[in-house]
This record gives sequence, structure tokens and C-alpha cells, in this order.
Amino acid sequence: MTIVGVAAAFPQNHYSQTAITEALKQHWGARLTRPAMLDRIHVHAGVRQRHLAFPFDQYAKFTGWGEANRAWLKVATELGEHALGSALQRAGIEPTDLDALYVVTVTGVASPSLDARLINRIGLRSDLKRTPIFGLGCVGGAVGLTRAADYVRAFPEEVAAVLAVEICSLTIQADDLSDLNLLATGLFSDGAGAAIVAGPTRRAEGPTIVDTRSVFYPETEQLAGWEISDRGFRVILSRELPEVTRRRLAAGIDEFLAHNHLTRAAIESWVIHPGGPKIIEAFEQALDLNRGELAAAWHCLAEAGNISSASVLHVLEEVMTHRRPAPRTHGLIIAMGPGFCAELILVRW
Repeated sequence: MTIVGVAAAFPQNHYSQTAITEALKQHWGARLTRPAMLDRIHVHAGVRQRHLAFPFDQYAKFTGWGEANRAWLKVATELGEHALGSALQRAGIEPTDLDALYVVTVTGVASPSLDARLINRIGLRSDLKRTPIFGLGCVGGAVGLTRAADYVRAFPEEVAAVLAVEICSLTIQADDLSDLNLLATGLFSDGAGAAIVAGPTRRAEGPTIVDTRSVFYPETEQLAGWEISDRGFRVILSRELPEVTRRRLAAGIDEFLAHNHLTRAAIESWVIHPGGPKIIEAFEQALDLNRGELAAAWHCLAEAGNISSASVLHVLEEVMTHRRPAPRTHGLIIAMGPGFCAELILVRW
């Protein structure tokens, strides 16, 4: 199975982290009793700039979850069309040649789902095998890539795609001044990512997927996810996440690599989900990596923030486009998310 094309897409509204911080101060006014805390959280988020689905003043006009979800659907469809279309173009594959599509998202809901809405917009076949997946969060892009690989393993002459679309800005709770919501306002952003996977009997260039593995960490469901109410989504991110990553990640990776007769020393490239500075640092500590080995993740965090499920595909695009490893070397694609869980993908460049 070969990853033959990857592309990210972002909204046109583009702001520096400083501009976002100041806009939030103006929105909250005197209600923000600890402006220095907001400054500190945003500065330490590791983000230089982000893309948002709407201009600043538009967010205050959304009157409820239903209206925000309708806004999500409009933007998510547009970004999904752009990302998937670009990935197909980079792969040299016509939309009518796509056989299966996996769409992951956690920031909005729709029925018909996003994949159905993209058939007419992109010109996909009417017999396209569609699989919408909700609820995976930050691990979603990697899980979707695994499902696409599973599909073409079963149908080696066919082509599958994964599309991850997240409009995180619409999940921010405008009246929540807790430290957790302040962190969310400094870290998460909007965008989409898509990847095309060709079956083993098709001649194609790109990293080959050698093996995949899903790892679930028992008794960790409370660490990440959403609290869903009549106000929409409220993010759950435990302070324990970096420590869980440090303690549990390496063992699963080492076992996975041993199954493929490899060790960490054989891995020349790392594509990881940039969950935030503390998460990236936990990856470095757990796997004995230096900052340079995760440079692509640090770069994507700074330039685009955390796009939830789409982030790992954004990092993969960065590596394939600007930091391509030497041929025949091994690499790992890793994302973690609610469950708490990890998805591991071993590739050969």
C-alpha cells in the first residue's frame, strides 16, 4: 500500500497568535480577571499563527450549537473539497478513480455526512464506498489512514482516501474562562487534510505502508474528549496526558517495531500529531528523540496550531513535500487521541 498524495487545506482567515489573544481580551473585557494568565498560556502554546473559519467578530453572532453546527457544515464541506481535490491531483488520480473514502471529524455532525456531500462537488463515483467516522479526535487522521490501507490491502487494484476536517474554533466556549478553555483558545485551529492510498498492485510513488497497529490504554477514557451539552462541545484535556504519553508510548512502539524485526534506531523519520508543546516534548522524552527529529511537528504546530484529526496529515504533507527522507528508510506515523489510544503506522520511503 502506497501513500501517493497528501494535501492540507485552510480557511482564508489567517491571524497571528498575538492578534487572537488581543481579540479575546476585547471580547471578554472585564470578565477576564486574569489577562496575564491568558497571555502566558498563549505564549507557551508554541503557536505563531492560525487559520480560523470566520473573522473574529462573526463568532459572537452565533446564538447556539445548531447555528454553529450549520456554519461548521458549510466550511467543512468547502475545506474537504479543497483538501481531497488537491490530494487527488497530487496523486495523479481522477476523482472517478477513487473507490473508497473515509471521512473523520470530531467538531461537527451532519446527516447526510460530509462524504455524501462531496460526491457531487468533486465528481466522485456513485458507487463510492463511504465510511464517515465520528469521535476519534486527534487520533482520527492516523486511524483513517489505517482504514484506507486496510481497504486497499483487501482490494489491491483499488484506491482509497482519508479526509480529516476540523473546525475547532466553533467549539470554543465563548463564556468559559477556565484555564482549560483558555488553553483551547491558544492551541486549536481550523483546517483539513487528505491522503490517497493506492493498492499494492498499482504502480505508484510514495511511502509504502508496511504495517499498522492500534494501541488502547485501559482505564484512560476520562483523559481526553468532549463534554457535550446544549451549548455544544466543551473540550476535555487532562493534565495527565503528557505523563501518560511518557510512561506508555514507548512500550507499544517497541513491541510494534519488534514484530517487524526493527528497533527505534532503524526509524529515520517521525511524523507525529503536534498536540501541543508538552505532548511533543513527551514524545521526545518517551522515545529518546531530540528536538530536530520532530522538527516537522514543531513547525506545523507553530504555523497552523493543533487541527485535531487533520494535524498528522498536515505534518505528513510537510515531510513529503519539504523534508522527504532518504529512499528505503523506515519512518513512523503516530497520533494519539481520546480513548486514550495511539495509532501507529510503519512506512518505508
